[in-house]
Amino acid sequence: MIPPYADSRGSLQTLINCEIRNVALIKSKKGSVRSNHYHKTDWHYMYMLSGSADYYYRPTGSDEPPDKLLFNAGELLYTGPMEDHATVFLEDSVLLAMSGHPRDQETYESDVVRVELVAPND
Repeated sequence: MIPPYADSRGSLQTLINCEIRNVALIKSKKGSVRSNHYHKTDWHYMYMLSGSADYYYRPTGSDEPPDKLLFNAGELLYTGPMEDHATVFLEDSVLLAMSGHPRDQETYESDVVRVELVAPND
């Protein structure tokens, strides 16, 4: 992220500085799994407002185990096209997802391919 600007009034944190087509507020319950897919051409940034999650990712088509990182409140993640990804929420969480394509159902479904990177019961 770009470093915040701060003065006596408080601070201003730029999250992203590019053209986006959709911003979604996503609330997830502890233990839930989201994503388990990849996007053919779309991309998105996720900014964790509260809570935390394990984020799993790997290049699409890879047979290697996914990499994992801890995604905490106040952090920003980028997911590019052709990257398998899944998010497992460690506590009740709220995040912003900001994407390059519109998120109407038809556009979304034509771009997303579901995979099982993380089994929901694991």
